[in-house]
Amino acid sequence: MEALTTSTLAVAIAEIGDKTQLLALLLSCRFRKPLPIIVGILAATLLNHGLAGWVGVGVQHWLSPDWLRYLLATSFFAMAVWMLIPDKLDDEDTPLHRYGPFITTLVLFFLAEMGDKTQLATVLLAARFVDDFWLVVAGTTLGMMAANVPVVLLGKNGSERIPMRWVHGASALLFLVLGITTLWW
Repeated sequence: MEALTTSTLAVAIAEIGDKTQLLALLLSCRFRKPLPIIVGILAATLLNHGLAGWVGVGVQHWLSPDWLRYLLATSFFAMAVWMLIPDKLDDEDTPLHRYGPFITTLVLFFLAEMGDKTQLATVLLAARFVDDFWLVVAGTTLGMMAANVPVVLLGKNGSERIPMRWVHGASALLFLVLGITTLWW
């Protein structure tokens, strides 16, 4: 259960204010069809985080459990700092939009997650909880959905009312706590 809860919390927190969350907002405003966007996010995340988890399992064979724990804690501390630097969406319009909300979301989310902090967290979490690979993938996917589904459903109006500076500060604090608890246990 630790693998599932840690993975869910880590990714849900990391996703707040991330470029993929901005992408979810953009797609929601553009297509105004939440269900295909949500299903596209789910499919892209399962594929991307499944591959990231697979890489993490491979990394686990090269590092001792203590090194993995220190690496995971260090990544949480790094994400705490990273959260204080807000992401901006680079490309607001793409030729993919003509394929509809599901395909557009699937492709853009999969690509946007490449090298993203949530993908890196998935690699490290899968390496740390190697025996619970599927719980890590399920947890990171659940965390991704927990952070993005409300954005898709609320759309532009709801998200403009939230001061992102406060959200990023609270997220950084949560990552700091995750890093400390990872070192402690």
